[in-house]
Amino acid sequence: MDVFTILLWIIAGGALVISLTKNKRRTLNAMKIARGMMGNMIGEIAAILFLIGLILTFIPPETIKSVLGQSDQFISTIVSAVVGSITLIPAFVAFPLVGSFVDIGAGIVPAVAFLTTLTMVGVVTFPLEKQEFGLKFAVTRNTLSFLFAVMIALAMGVLI
Repeated sequence: MDVFTILLWIIAGGALVISLTKNKRRTLNAMKIARGMMGNMIGEIAAILFLIGLILTFIPPETIKSVLGQSDQFISTIVSAVVGSITLIPAFVAFPLVGSFVDIGAGIVPAVAFLTTLTMVGVVTFPLEKQEFGLKFAVTRNTLSFLFAVMIALAMGVLI
């Protein structure tokens, strides 16, 4: 474990001890509720793992590494942004998926471009957005979202 994770464990443990000394009954009740919530989420967590495994089965790690890690960073960033724009994946699946891409060897900038466009741009949902908000709004929002997503990816490349 890294220092940051150890620090979070220490803070969480300290907060638990403080909470137990302040009001043991409420703390234990809150822990029971949290356990129940985790029990309800176990199916979703299993689905996330299944979807990531399925995606990584259809897209071999070598392909991900060559397209998103070893090729020209500008081209791979644009390709990632375009693919993210037309893909419709829930955010709770996208974050671990992008983490798996980075673990395999994808570059940070293309991975962030994929993630940000995935959550910010909606090519698949564009017809519904156009119907509800109008063509001008839908085009403007998606165009600006795409540009800002690429800018965020480039900024993350500088920061990380």
